[in-house]
Amino acid sequence: MTEPAALQKLLTWLSPAFPVGTFAWSSGLETAIAERLVTDSATMRNWLSGSLRHGVLRTDAILLAEAHRRSGTDLEDLAALSLALSPASERLTETLAIAHSFSISAAAWPVPEAPPLPESCPYPIALGALAAAHGIDLEDLLLAFLTAAVHAQVSVAVRLVPLGQTEGLRVVASLEPLVAAAAAAAATSTLEHIGTIAYAADIAQMRHETQETRLFRS
Repeated sequence: MTEPAALQKLLTWLSPAFPVGTFAWSSGLETAIAERLVTDSATMRNWLSGSLRHGVLRTDAILLAEAHRRSGTDLEDLAALSLALSPASERLTETLAIAHSFSISAAAWPVPEAPPLPESCPYPIALGALAAAHGIDLEDLLLAFLTAAVHAQVSVAVRLVPLGQTEGLRVVASLEPLVAAAAAAAATSTLEHIGTIAYAADIAQMRHETQETRLFRS
């Protein structure tokens, strides 16, 4: 288990208040809401369930776990794979921008031997490598990462559907077992297990850049 001091870092790093700018991105959800694919708590729950089981959240969790295991080694090929799996240009920009902000902000907690990060480093790779260097347990990291990702997506829906705070919290609560299962699965997965069939989410991310009215960057 993660020691208390390392757990404090994890809670801080994945807090909505940590200055990495996740609030500015919707990962295609804004398009899904505009096109009436997500209209209420039930469809929002379905959207997130698909991502956790078959989409980008599952892929990111597996990449995060691999980066955690490889911390302190050459991560160039893993970073390149993560970037190659990005289905849209805005998604690519999103993961690189958040990772850049995270790396700068996390430097407030120096380690004697910081893991060398690739110049073009996606967020799951940066987070996984630095968390390992700080002694954060992999399963704790995965659970926190997926929980934070769900919270961020629900926050988008609360503002745009709009769901309302109470309905948003119900979605979060209902997904807790699935988040825990996804985290546990990712902890024992390898790169060979990567594969997605969340086509609607991928297409929504591609279509976002041509959407006329946008509040979010992806």
